[in-house]
Amino acid sequence: MRSSWFNKLSIIIGHKSPVNWLFLCLISLLLLIFVLGSSSSNIVDLAPHVPVSLIYTNYRRVKEQAAVDYLELRSVARGISRQREFDLCGKERENFVPCYNVSANLLSGFKEGEEFDRHCELLVEAERCLVRPPKEYKIPFQWPTGRDVIWSGNVKITKNQFLSSGSMTKRLMLLEENQIAFHPEDDRVKDYSRQLAQMIGLGSDKEFPQAGVRTILDITCGFGSFAAHLASLNIRTVCVAAYEATGSQVQLALERGLPAVIGNFVARQLPFTSLSYDIVHCAQCGIFWDEKDGIFLIEIDRVLKPGGYFVLTSTPSKTQESSSKMKRRNMLKPMEELTQQLCWTLLAQQDETFIWKKTADINCYASRKKHAIPLCKEYDDVQSYYRPLQPCISGTSSKRWIPIQNRSSGSDLRVQSEDYFEDLKFWRSTLKNYWSLLTPLIFSDHPKRPGDEDPLPPFNMIRNVMDMSTQYGGLNTALLEEKKSVWVMNVVPATVSNSLPLILDKGFVGVMHDWCEPFPTYPRTYDMLHGSGLLSHITSERCSMMNLFLEMDRILRPEGWVILSDDKRTIEMARALTAQVRWEARVIDLQNGSDQRLLVCQKPFLKK
Repeated sequence: MRSSWFNKLSIIIGHKSPVNWLFLCLISLLLLIFVLGSSSSNIVDLAPHVPVSLIYTNYRRVKEQAAVDYLELRSVARGISRQREFDLCGKERENFVPCYNVSANLLSGFKEGEEFDRHCELLVEAERCLVRPPKEYKIPFQWPTGRDVIWSGNVKITKNQFLSSGSMTKRLMLLEENQIAFHPEDDRVKDYSRQLAQMIGLGSDKEFPQAGVRTILDITCGFGSFAAHLASLNIRTVCVAAYEATGSQVQLALERGLPAVIGNFVARQLPFTSLSYDIVHCAQCGIFWDEKDGIFLIEIDRVLKPGGYFVLTSTPSKTQESSSKMKRRNMLKPMEELTQQLCWTLLAQQDETFIWKKTADINCYASRKKHAIPLCKEYDDVQSYYRPLQPCISGTSSKRWIPIQNRSSGSDLRVQSEDYFEDLKFWRSTLKNYWSLLTPLIFSDHPKRPGDEDPLPPFNMIRNVMDMSTQYGGLNTALLEEKKSVWVMNVVPATVSNSLPLILDKGFVGVMHDWCEPFPTYPRTYDMLHGSGLLSHITSERCSMMNLFLEMDRILRPEGWVILSDDKRTIEMARALTAQVRWEARVIDLQNGSDQRLLVCQKPFLKK
């Protein structure tokens, strides 16, 4: 049935077909824009001076808005209640990660390891489709069971890869017919963690927080057993590893409910601000730290906090033990010179494990020998997006140069503004509304009334959460205060004010990212995606909302959830797109008198 405004337009224009009168509307609208744009030169002397760039920007936005409005009018006029659904991608894209195309990178001339790096500038617009789950895919176990048992069909590791791995891997993992089981209480992992604590002067690893250790960056984290153990000590460990076509460490860690992100030590900085982590850990990570004039070690120094620790472990086989002393000498010689230039001190050495401590004294750099690694000339907390590796020492002029030993466990080093407290107050209230609204659906495996106590784990079905447009990590803080068994990937959009340093200083997980590009993770790795104001932001950046939805669908697990908050008009536009990605969606009026709306969606479990 046609609406009343449609009938009125028919009377004015005449009984033409919907397509004809819509084209007339569009032509009239464009003529009006042209006349207004042309007439601006006649009134320029009467109006206040406006910069040409602003005139152009406003004019461009009007044209873009006109195009959007036209598409909406055309859909309504044709009576389209459901857009065409996207088809499922082929089997070859089941584990597709955009921007990591080794063949295309080689053809473009990238070499010496850069062919394995992230190159979104080479990304070609492919056929739009929905990345399907593998045939053997099953919904992951609830936390914390899912930390110790995963479905083998959900990850890319094969039986042959498992059998060819080292004895340590076989000890920590048990590959059954369709499951991979991990040994959460393995004594070797506990002993190793305790050994590291003792090497830095602590009685046990339970004292890590007392020494200022809250966050650890684990380079090439294997299968996440070290991170899983540290999680039981309330120490947040983030796995960063290179993209792998098979046997991915990042994918496996995320499948276990542990923080992880794809990142390479090749040519670009990691997506973290300077002075971010208390410990950087590298166990058999296969990186030659003294290559390229030590630029990889300089990158470690950049992300390491003052007074922080770099742990390097290499476990030799029995045939190598006879020459282990010689190997240690050969490795230490170039490392010794580089670490002295970085103002690091070799704190302890035990077997094949070495621990260096970064200086907490800013004056150390002035006392170094000549021709040492230079200090970066300028520094602030604004980090460019995937910036090239820098051959200089960062952070020495930062206000965040505060030794980790000078802070007590759980303290916040940053000066907290009024905006921060307002943001936190907002998210405390908002989270309760979310929980009341969604708990009966997703946070419990049985119906319950809003306001009842949440069921304790293992009934919690949400573990990996991504806040796609965080400001101060308020949602993360509110979740922790409510003792929810989740971790949050806090994403700060690359084109807004950079609040990532504050988020990382709080001991949270976070990265900087441009949502006009794909996120560096594998498909089906997050249980819930949240974005407040994200849709308006990407629209202002002239990015495709449809491409964003396809990317969200790629990284969201089947039966996962999306919560988007934005103004009414933007939410209504987004609601129309959810049908194309086959999400079940509903718009919720917050009933607070504002123009804000919630779009709550669930991704179905699609199989072909």
